[in-house]
Amino acid sequence: MTQPSVILATASYDHTIRFWEAKSGRCYRTIQYPDSQVNRLEITPDKRYLAAAGNPHIRLFDINSNSPQPVMSYDSHTNNVMAVGFQCDGNWMYSGSEDGTVKIWDLRAPGCQREYESRAAVNTVVLHPNQTELISGDQNGNIRVWDLTANSCSCELVPEVDTAVRSLTVMWDGSLVVAANNHGTCYVWRLLRGNQTMTNFEPLHKLQAHNGYILKCLLSPEFCEPHRYLATASSDHTVKIWNVDGFTLEKTLIGHQRWVWDCVFSVDGAYLITASSDTTAKLWSMSSGEEIKTYQGHHKATVC
Repeated sequence: MTQPSVILATASYDHTIRFWEAKSGRCYRTIQYPDSQVNRLEITPDKRYLAAAGNPHIRLFDINSNSPQPVMSYDSHTNNVMAVGFQCDGNWMYSGSEDGTVKIWDLRAPGCQREYESRAAVNTVVLHPNQTELISGDQNGNIRVWDLTANSCSCELVPEVDTAVRSLTVMWDGSLVVAANNHGTCYVWRLLRGNQTMTNFEPLHKLQAHNGYILKCLLSPEFCEPHRYLATASSDHTVKIWNVDGFTLEKTLIGHQRWVWDCVFSVDGAYLITASSDTTAKLWSMSSGEEIKTYQGHHKATVC
């Protein structure tokens, strides 16, 4: 069986990871993940491996193999891993957990290389495009910038006291950062370079995007230019697409029956894929806002 040209991976509370042929909607591989639910999926920059963040470990699977076994397991978190991602060259991985820590893992060596203490459950972590700063958001409403060069926290802000920061996203060129919270609000900052290497947050916009929780916010990728969008996925069953120029509402994607947990743009920004508690993932056209395909096969909430 040849590899499909476009691969989609989804994970669910049914303890499986499924690989789909994106165009046909055919599920061609299922990996059992018996130890926990999967909270987050991320593919390495070279598209060779898939990281699955569970409780309390991260497992790395070979995308091009048929083996159900992970090629590597990362095991020093003590609670749900809620965020995982990779440095642009794929040399190291970062993670954030409900155990209150942000960790860095060298993919060429065993064990965790660095650990930062957030003092509250970490819900979201993103890597600044400069590859030298991690930005984390936690359950107590704190956003922190971790300077990897100085090995310390260089900036701390609380957009809304005692309101969990659920999701963070940074524009591909490092110009904007958006934080989404449990009140359905998005806070937008311009990222400015200070005299030192430190990034400064300049408040730009406050967007009341949904009435329910925002579970994921995501800025569009580089190849989407000159169009710039923000997607917000919510417990109100919808995904909204905002034009970053003025943060006006462009489209509301309606079709999921329950909470929408995750979304991801295609590389060129022409499509959006969403994952929902209604057990499905859906492919949407960004130009029309129409649903193109539904991926069905999971038995419980599809969360990433």
